[in-house]
Amino acid sequence: MTRTLSLLAVLLPAAALAADPPKPIVSGLKNPESVAVGPDGRVFVSCIGERDKPGDGAVMVVKDGKAEVFAGDLDDPRGMVAFQQWLFVTDNTRVRRIDTKTGKADVFADEKDFPAKLTMLNDVTADQFGTLYVSDSGDREKGSGGAVYRLRGKPKPTVTLVADGGKFPAVKRPNGLTMDALHHLLAVDAATGELSRLRLSDPAKPAAEMEKVADGFKGGDGLAFDHFGRLFISSWSEGKVWAIPRPGEKAVLVAEGLQSAADLCYDPAGRRLLVPDMKAGTVVELPARVPGWEVDETPLKIATELAFGDVKWTGWDSGEDTGKVNPLRPIVLTHAGDGSNRTFVATQHGVIHILPAGGAKKDTTVFLDIQSKVLYRDNENEQGLLGLAFHPKYKTNGEFFVFYTDTTEYRQNVLSRFRVSKSDPNKADPASEEEILRIHHKDWNHDGGTICFGPDGFLYVVLGDGGAANDPYDHGQKMNHLLGKILRIDIDRKTEATEYAIPKDNPFVGVKNAKPEIYAFGVRNPWRLSFDRKTGRGWFGEVGQDLWEEVNLLAKGANYGWRRRESLHPFWHDGTGSPKGFTEPIWEYHHDVGKSITGGHVYRGKALPELDGYYLYADYVSGKLWGLKYDEGKKRVTENRPISSKNLPILSYGEDEAGEVYLMTYSAKGQGIFRFVKDGGAK
Repeated sequence: MTRTLSLLAVLLPAAALAADPPKPIVSGLKNPESVAVGPDGRVFVSCIGERDKPGDGAVMVVKDGKAEVFAGDLDDPRGMVAFQQWLFVTDNTRVRRIDTKTGKADVFADEKDFPAKLTMLNDVTADQFGTLYVSDSGDREKGSGGAVYRLRGKPKPTVTLVADGGKFPAVKRPNGLTMDALHHLLAVDAATGELSRLRLSDPAKPAAEMEKVADGFKGGDGLAFDHFGRLFISSWSEGKVWAIPRPGEKAVLVAEGLQSAADLCYDPAGRRLLVPDMKAGTVVELPARVPGWEVDETPLKIATELAFGDVKWTGWDSGEDTGKVNPLRPIVLTHAGDGSNRTFVATQHGVIHILPAGGAKKDTTVFLDIQSKVLYRDNENEQGLLGLAFHPKYKTNGEFFVFYTDTTEYRQNVLSRFRVSKSDPNKADPASEEEILRIHHKDWNHDGGTICFGPDGFLYVVLGDGGAANDPYDHGQKMNHLLGKILRIDIDRKTEATEYAIPKDNPFVGVKNAKPEIYAFGVRNPWRLSFDRKTGRGWFGEVGQDLWEEVNLLAKGANYGWRRRESLHPFWHDGTGSPKGFTEPIWEYHHDVGKSITGGHVYRGKALPELDGYYLYADYVSGKLWGLKYDEGKKRVTENRPISSKNLPILSYGEDEAGEVYLMTYSAKGQGIFRFVKDGGAK
């Protein structure tokens, strides 16, 4: 599908963009072409020197506003990308590899390694596994003859043709390249000004198809994503930089007035764009923001502190006596909604505790212990007791629901109903279990497991895609299967076939070959789902695989795209660049920021009014925390503000009856629950 995005209606006058011209970070360079940020944060610049003069090119390193030669005796170095400890640089008809520790350069691929005659290798990019893609920009006078190649394998790569004018007539003079996903490549053509996506059908085969994404980038030179999915494009001939804030949106002019904007890059440390201005001999910096799409990323004056630190978890053995550590893994913190203000904490091992409400007592009360039924293993840690939800009428009917991995049948998840003891409100009746639903998994991961009642009184059940990588059974898109879905069921009624009923307004009731329980589909492993207690809107974090984590708003009948899409980007060999028919996330972040989102809650408590309306979420791997604001009128995120964190692996969030939000991590000392507080040291 071709998507042509005109720029004419969205270009802003320069005065509206910035009061000051772009600021050089270094000057006095001779034909700077490309910028890369190394693994230690150093900025490297490739400088052509005098064109077509062998041996006078170099890669420079910027130190204290000055450039020093890092690797010399190059010919005409142009495109450059950093991967692990290496810089890969196109140098006329060669690709060179430079060690960022020593500056030693060698030839990674020579002209004879390419399957066709080269004119001028230009840009280079790398996927997350180190496969390189390079552009040959062809004949400038003729405006054609370009190609894109793949370099795969080490120490000597195999070079294959991905695209040229023979395969795709739209390929004239490809220049800037960047990965859109593992199997999808973006390229901007200097001759046509078109931005195109190449779908790579298989790592060992040429591109299967090409689609135009946008146009209007005359003299297009460089491409770079920031860590939040915003794509920036530079033009050598126009001296401009544009941005596409989200796939499918029109491009916005970010800066102009440069003499010749070349291969830009994103510097995450400074949240800035670095743009070589070849004719000016400088590298300038621009803030990585999009006019009209600004997002406040200033830190919130909020921190976290240990909550319930002196609580003793009844029945829990830390393993200190035996030397075999057994961390407490709190996975759900919730309340009964019965006016008692009791806080319930479920552990992944299968115990539900009631926290002491104050006073001298510090021991928890065990509400329910089903450890004998729950399968949890440290090496398969996406199983266990994963969900707990109290019935909206718990005060009168005493019913609550648990989602757990069963010990009796491997890779089986169970949704069950339990009831409180008739004689003790702080004890559940373990014999009251009624199995409602059993789900078979193909693997041990991607169980999902969140269960919660929506404002409509129905129970929502989150099921991941069944595990393994790439959703090999395509569960996310198969409507006759429950995996990879968010279900909505009526647990107050039963049918002859099920222990629950289907709400009449479920979106797929009566649809052929579709399970009527399905409320939304196309998900990989949502972690976790919650409802805003003020607005009733559902929010969930969706854990990505290759490159992107995402935040979604729950919508009836929505297809979130997995596995055709990962967040806002095409995924896998059968992925699609067009978002048509899919419900896109409201926010995403790259795996350079974090690699496993932990969805939380919209804060509606009283203790921190400055947090009201923020969606609080985290990343399990990096331990980073954020507060996110979504503007309903603008239909976009306007704030994504960091919160001071202790860089702990956040397992889950929870909300007590008063609306205060907590976050949880595993702890060998049983001190794994934290609350949000004002940060007196924040600026």
